[in-house]
Amino acid sequence: MDKQVVETLKKNRDQYLKQMIEFLSIPSISSDSTRKADVRKAAEWLAEDLQKGGLENVQILETEGHPVVYADYLKAAGKPTVLCYGHYDVQPVDPIDKWNTDPFKPVIKDDIIFGRGTSDDKGQVFMLAKMAEAILEAKGELPVNIKFCFEGEEEIGSAHLDAFVDAHLDLLKADVLLVSDTTMLSMDQPAVSYALRGLCGLEVRLQGTKGDLHSGVYGGAVQNTLHAMVELLSTLHDTKGHVTVDGFYDQVKPLTDEERKTCEELSNDEALKKELDVDTLYGEEGYSSVARIWSRPTLELNGVFGGFQGEGLKTVIPSTATAKITCRLVPDQDPAIIGALLKKHLRAHLPVGVKLDVELMDHAEPFSMPVDHPALKAAHNALEEAFNTKAILSRQGGSVPIVNTFHDKLGLAPILMGFGLDSENFHAPNEHFHLRNFDRGMLALTAFLFDLPEQMK
Repeated sequence: MDKQVVETLKKNRDQYLKQMIEFLSIPSISSDSTRKADVRKAAEWLAEDLQKGGLENVQILETEGHPVVYADYLKAAGKPTVLCYGHYDVQPVDPIDKWNTDPFKPVIKDDIIFGRGTSDDKGQVFMLAKMAEAILEAKGELPVNIKFCFEGEEEIGSAHLDAFVDAHLDLLKADVLLVSDTTMLSMDQPAVSYALRGLCGLEVRLQGTKGDLHSGVYGGAVQNTLHAMVELLSTLHDTKGHVTVDGFYDQVKPLTDEERKTCEELSNDEALKKELDVDTLYGEEGYSSVARIWSRPTLELNGVFGGFQGEGLKTVIPSTATAKITCRLVPDQDPAIIGALLKKHLRAHLPVGVKLDVELMDHAEPFSMPVDHPALKAAHNALEEAFNTKAILSRQGGSVPIVNTFHDKLGLAPILMGFGLDSENFHAPNEHFHLRNFDRGMLALTAFLFDLPEQMK
């Protein structure tokens, strides 16, 4: 670890936290049209901070939606170029009454910072920016060439990022993609990820009678649309947690013995039950809990609704019912194929008396990379140095769609080195980020940049 950089990080810690609170205070909710000006304000804040930190060619680049913030520092002749990606937009804060503090007035308590975006992903975007700033302050130069691409639409599916990348291929050209939008395995167990699950989302709508009916007048003579939805959804799984859609597992590769062993060793079911406050875990039979999360595909109901939702009773037979479904997919599964298989299954099992409409929605390709890539070695070395323990080579249960975008369009090897924890309530009330991992993460990020040229020789 470079001593000058370490001292700079220590010296500037209080200043960095003050700046991070300022950044987090901007309500950059990309899905809320009334917050459009705030999303731009966050982009402007980030661009100004990068400029002050010594980065060059700082630009706010327009898309058809929210803008992309770009900056670079390209003075390390003959050294690799790292493209740093993150997103400055955040999730909505609902339900607001479940927050213990104002989500956009961050507070620090017991070395934990609370507020929307602290863990996902503004806190970690801030770390990427300060990584370069600290090295430049300490050394006057960077050990690699660096570029930043921070978008404002990740939480709404990065709808315009593919087009942005297509239009800026030369600008974004690099050797390695560095992403800090993933999690560690635990507080003291860092990980670098080599695989991500993909996503296939859909909305299922059933239409029964022309309108809601009085259950006393018509009950027993017509199909209840909610009953039909429950019957239809019950055909998607068996009692052992397997998805029963024909062809769903056809593209799934079996786990290697080493992968299965790693997942079993990392599974701590009692700790997970305690964390989630449940008496028992549930999932696909024959796999450990970590294997289910990292390495197996899933089909989840995200929402089922219809009929009367108010207080008390209303004796109606609902005319419509809706279900929202997402599948997490593993490498080699194609979201388009899975979507088609789901449509076919739903049509084949449709109960009588209702009409079916299926709309395919969000999708993302799964991703995996060779585990012997030299940039992964640099990430391992950096994490081990910063955390004083060996990093685990892991998969991730979630999806980061942009990884495929940058890999397919620019040929970039992605290094997924995040410092959040699964328990930090991102996408939920009381989101928070442990500042212990902010400190160690900053050390790891800077160490990665110093070691990368050696590993990439």
